[in-house]
Amino acid sequence: MTEVLPDVYLVPTPGHVDRHQSLVARRKDGTVVCAGQSHDAASFFTYDVLASHARRDGLKEPLPVSPGWMELLLKFDPARVVFAHDLAIWEPT
Repeated sequence: MTEVLPDVYLVPTPGHVDRHQSLVARRKDGTVVCAGQSHDAASFFTYDVLASHARRDGLKEPLPVSPGWMELLLKFDPARVVFAHDLAIWEPT
């Protein structure tokens, strides 16, 4: 992870391509993640969020495996996540 400007970060989110990165911007109205192609759609991002929360909450295996970098993105407590190929905007419930 690299802070490129104050409160603007590039986070490695490999998967689609080895060097894929997502942009994270902390704003007064909430953190925005430009996830690009880290996930094909907001629903896939939701799947990984739920898997991460299940693991954090101590639910028993077997659990879906989310990418290792997902925890880093979630530490930013995103208010909105946008994607390259999905017009849906992910927001926490």
